[in-house]
Amino acid sequence: MSHQSELIAKDILAYLEQHERKELLRFITCGSVDDGKSTLIGRLLYDSKMIYEDHLAQLENESKVHGTTGGKFDPALVTDGLRAEREQGITIDVAYRYFSTAKRKFIIADTPGHEQYTRNMATGASTADLAIILIDARHGVLTQTKRHSFIVSLLGIRHVIVTVNKMDLVEYSQTRFDEICEDYKDFASRLDLPDLHFIPLAALHGENVVDPSPNMPWYRGSTLMSFLESVYIGSDRNLEDFRLPIQYVNRPNLDYRGFCGTIASGIVRKGDEIMVLPSKRTSRIKRIVTFDGDIDEAFCPQSVTLVLEDEVDCSRGDMIVRPGNVPKVSNTFDATIVWLNADAMIPGKTYLFKHTTQTVAGQIDSLRYRVDVNTLHRTPSPELQLNEIGRCSITVNQDLFFDAYRRNRGTGSFIIIDRITNATVGAGMISDRDTVRQRTASWEAEEKESDAGIVRSDVTSDERQARFGQKPATVLLTGLTGTGKSTIARATERLLFDRGRAVTVMDGELMRRGVNVDLGYSTEDRSENLRRSSHIAKLFNDAGLLCIAAFVAPSQSVRDRVADVIGRDRFLVIHCDADESTRKARDTKGHYAQALSGKMPNFPGVSAPYEAPENADLILNTAELSISQCAEAIVDLLAKRGFVR
Repeated sequence: MSHQSELIAKDILAYLEQHERKELLRFITCGSVDDGKSTLIGRLLYDSKMIYEDHLAQLENESKVHGTTGGKFDPALVTDGLRAEREQGITIDVAYRYFSTAKRKFIIADTPGHEQYTRNMATGASTADLAIILIDARHGVLTQTKRHSFIVSLLGIRHVIVTVNKMDLVEYSQTRFDEICEDYKDFASRLDLPDLHFIPLAALHGENVVDPSPNMPWYRGSTLMSFLESVYIGSDRNLEDFRLPIQYVNRPNLDYRGFCGTIASGIVRKGDEIMVLPSKRTSRIKRIVTFDGDIDEAFCPQSVTLVLEDEVDCSRGDMIVRPGNVPKVSNTFDATIVWLNADAMIPGKTYLFKHTTQTVAGQIDSLRYRVDVNTLHRTPSPELQLNEIGRCSITVNQDLFFDAYRRNRGTGSFIIIDRITNATVGAGMISDRDTVRQRTASWEAEEKESDAGIVRSDVTSDERQARFGQKPATVLLTGLTGTGKSTIARATERLLFDRGRAVTVMDGELMRRGVNVDLGYSTEDRSENLRRSSHIAKLFNDAGLLCIAAFVAPSQSVRDRVADVIGRDRFLVIHCDADESTRKARDTKGHYAQALSGKMPNFPGVSAPYEAPENADLILNTAELSISQCAEAIVDLLAKRGFVR
């Protein structure tokens, strides 16, 4: 149909320019085995005059050997090119076909219907704008129809055409068509399919494919080709949130530094203010360079090189955004995963996660539930098998810059790679729901639990006090980085130990290397770090030990909750304080410099608040007092409160 343009003979350059400006529609065909997916695409290409004559002659010959139409032309062979596909009469791999009409360009992905190849279907659907779900009119809505519909919904494909195929085998019955439509609507009501349409077809004979069917006068809707040419997809792309993951830094000479990548979403214009993540350095767009030269405006999914007005540190894996519109920055998130490997997904195992232009190591912390695609029910499961879908909590070893998949496909999706085989084992879609929000609920959850009936030990607390000559307590040293909390905690431990006391130190950073290795430095993660640590400190106290805990603990409300867990009668808060110059001078790890440059977000005292204790049991000015003086003051406080003699 595109080849019928008169411009081909008159002005080939004008024709090519016109063809280049056509809108591109990517769509997939999916459904159960033998619903006629390959046949539909073959007929679509055949009736649209998109098959070359020599190829058509070859297909007619092969139809006599491999065809399923009694020696007549079999349209399914247009896409089923693998020998195994032709022998078995099924689609195994994703087959891509390209064609155009006078109105649009198309890329078709013919995906397998067999359950064994569900992963291939998910691959083909990942870039599609529209899905054609075929249903055999004889069999109606099948399990695989539901599975593919769920994946289509999961992958955020907004436009869905349900084509009831093989209407000729049910005598073009309108009653049967309406019955199938109602069955499908009943199932789809639980899915997110905002633009749903139904078309009756007899694909083998080309009825309602390109031309209307004379055998179905009761259907007055558009044909499949007419719908494909007219469906509006302009609003599907995210043009609000500008995201450019950096793929390569182009530095051909001393006077040029360009940051290259494919725009994942949004629009950028020359002169716009931008921000580079993770450094949060800002600048303005000096040039937007493409293969065809400089342009004033670019949008997704163009590949561009941005030249900035200022010299900023930006490299592969970083992301350029707008200052007032930034993605979420975190190393933890929730995602829905489609497992693509024969070896089961194992929570806790280390995988590689490729997100935009970053590849980082991490692990799947927990599998929240597995989705039964037949009923859409959520069922508990210890692992995911091949082709199964589940909701997971994930932690990676460095921050990613992401949006929810529903809002932004480019920054909301990732793949999982096996570190040993380098095989892609899973694909994930980041959810709107935040993992750390689940953790904040842990404080509330434990309040509902009761210790009634739990026997902790046969040794009483009085017996422990008599043995150790002390009353157990937890001393929390809180303060900003550089106030000497950890150093003072160790010195206090030494002093108490030398005086015969049973004591231990709990350091916040050491906790993060073990029990709390999955936590970051967000407000919620800091809260969870203290919650877990408070229960460990309580166990130390229950065993009769003194616990000296060194944590930043910036929130008063969280410190109050720690006191409730441990017991307010054996919990002391000591505020370590020092002036800014002293704190920075002691910062041998350069945390303050990183926080000021934006590389370490949510840093108390710089980019996050620190709430000094309202009623501290002791305040230590560590800029004026020596370490030994601070340790003596803590021991004196313990003696004064009756914890040690």
